[in-house]
Amino acid sequence: QIIETIEYVLGTVSHTASYLRIWALSLAHQQLSLVFFQKTLNMGLEMSFPANGIMLYFMFGAWFGITCCVLLGMDVLECFLHTLRLHWVEFQSKFYKAGGEKFAPFNIRKLLSESTTD
Repeated sequence: QIIETIEYVLGTVSHTASYLRIWALSLAHQQLSLVFFQKTLNMGLEMSFPANGIMLYFMFGAWFGITCCVLLGMDVLECFLHTLRLHWVEFQSKFYKAGGEKFAPFNIRKLLSESTTD
């Protein structure tokens, strides 16, 4: 009974830490988008009239490129980490029980050869 209690407490701490990693990635995403905006589009907005239109045109291209590459890459990483966390952390700790049975992978050739001999 005491072992199961320790495993439950450790599992709860592990789940919380796993969610905190995803939350930290979301915070980094928000801060990076703010920095990208300030370093590109905001610089173009602070210029005087004739130059700001041309500068905004080029700065928008830079902002769009940086946003697509870095932030979308972070979004893909965040989705990957979340699904990995759900599969390995939550699924393995809630439903998986090792029963001591040997793993036998699916083999279609073996199945077909057994059906043709019968």
